[in-house]
Amino acid sequence: MEKPKVAANHPNVCELEAETYYWCACGHSENGSFCDGSHKTTPFTPLKFELAETKTVAICQCKQTRNPPYCDGSHKTL
Repeated sequence: MEKPKVAANHPNVCELEAETYYWCACGHSENGSFCDGSHKTTPFTPLKFELAETKTVAICQCKQTRNPPYCDGSHKTL
């Protein structure tokens, strides 16, 4: 079974506006956090998530989180 690529060993802490986003689940996207269509050559699909208000979030980039798309610290065990 193919595993996702680890895009980075740290979260992407960023402020996001209230809207719909697609988290990169494959790890191949250029920025590592948000889908750019690179998953088309993998068995992975992006995860749609929505924010109701603007807020600062920590987006998982190691792809090992148990709470996607948010970082849960799993990168610390890699």
